[in-house]
Amino acid sequence: MKKIPIILFFFVLLSCNDEYDLRIVKEIQVIQNPSGQAPLTAQLLVETKRSVSVKMRVIGKHGRASDVVQEFSAVGESLDLMVLGLYADYENEVELTFYNKNGKEIGLELVNIQTDALSADFPDITIDVPATGDVMTGMNLVNYLGFDTDQRPNRPFIFDDFGEIRWYLDLTAHDVLFSSFLDNGLNVLDNGNFVFGDKLTDAIYEIDRYGEILNTWELENYGFHHHVIEKPNGNFIVTVDDFSKNTVEDVILELDRMTGDIVNTWDLNISLDNTRDAWDTDLTDITIDWFHGNGLEYDESDNTIIVSGRTQGVVKLNENNEVVWIIAPHKGWSTAGNGTDLTQYLLQPLDAQNQPITDQQVIDGAINHPDFEWNWYQHSPILMPNGNIILFDNGDNRNYSAVDKYSRAVEFKIDETNKTIQQVWDYGKDRGAETYSRIVSKVSYSEERDNVLFASGAVQYNGDDYGKIVEVDKSTNQVQFEATIRPPNVLFIITFHNASRISLYPNE
Repeated sequence: MKKIPIILFFFVLLSCNDEYDLRIVKEIQVIQNPSGQAPLTAQLLVETKRSVSVKMRVIGKHGRASDVVQEFSAVGESLDLMVLGLYADYENEVELTFYNKNGKEIGLELVNIQTDALSADFPDITIDVPATGDVMTGMNLVNYLGFDTDQRPNRPFIFDDFGEIRWYLDLTAHDVLFSSFLDNGLNVLDNGNFVFGDKLTDAIYEIDRYGEILNTWELENYGFHHHVIEKPNGNFIVTVDDFSKNTVEDVILELDRMTGDIVNTWDLNISLDNTRDAWDTDLTDITIDWFHGNGLEYDESDNTIIVSGRTQGVVKLNENNEVVWIIAPHKGWSTAGNGTDLTQYLLQPLDAQNQPITDQQVIDGAINHPDFEWNWYQHSPILMPNGNIILFDNGDNRNYSAVDKYSRAVEFKIDETNKTIQQVWDYGKDRGAETYSRIVSKVSYSEERDNVLFASGAVQYNGDDYGKIVEVDKSTNQVQFEATIRPPNVLFIITFHNASRISLYPNE
């Protein structure tokens, strides 16, 4: 951490408010990067002459739309304020407005905070389509992997709608996470903190915006990979490797948040068919990594989980590890490890007129229908408020070939009673190879805006390596925001594992 000198500017306001106090502050101590893990953060320790509340504004480079404004609920004469949203290599101006117990403004001060430059590992960010007033709220969290070697630790960052990085995590000097591999990266908990799993230590961590570890859950006898999500009751659902098995990435655990105990296990070797090899893949050894679980969702309506398996499809499972339905081409499905006939759970595709599609080539995935396409090597199952499912359909090996290279965000409507599936919306096919990501990537949905964030994390196009973040209005498919993230180097072909819109401050 670094303590830095500050400059205080006092403003004389034309006001008849006799309570206004130009010297309300006794002292402000600035601690830049207090944890040593988040260089674009600071801590302000403020002492005042009377009890106050504070609104803070980090003054943006690009006008009011680039300001970071936070109102703190704490009231007192000694305040501990978290500063987020600083720019790198910049003398940041942080404005503090003070209010009395009645909410009346009684003082104003300005603090300057000088930051260091970003390292050369960070990408160039180009705003291709500036944000409109209809974009999702918040900033863009990027779980960044843009290195030329398998460098550790990963460095997730947040950038604003002007392409400026306003927060990042650097765990290089951390005594536990110095070589962490975050895989899917950071997710936001209901309490506003971050949660992630680390493949090096095989543990789940909760951290704050400073990067400080608040809680740890160890995965004894299991290895973390890909994804951890939070249930409404606070427990975690985690994709894991079971070290007692010869296969990998095919077991799901539920961890008790309070005790760390395993309270449920879904072994996909039992509920699915680990011999199915209908995808003709050359990416993985199907005898070892036959499922490759890469994404989770929880359905509170019936206490089920939805699991994306890159080389199999998307499956819904109840708490007893029994299949509810399967989203995948019908080719190659037979009997589960427990002897169950899996073909009864395959969903029948419908056309736009709600009629069954009967062409067996479409059903098996060999060709597409004008109204329907299966998902291929998908990621990021998202359950929408209306019960539909959105996926990032990567498109690798689409129709068992390498001819058509495009990725999509696709929304499916599923009738569980009649075991049918209907494609009701998609985006990305017309973009073709410029947004095609054969691996990683994510979709997010905003109910407030009815927008979808489409994040292609590993694009190779016209000799260029980059990631794309595209926000579209789902009702019109009009682009509301688009950014290209170009790293100086790439890990394999990956720029980022995924990206999403989040509030910069927790619970903002």
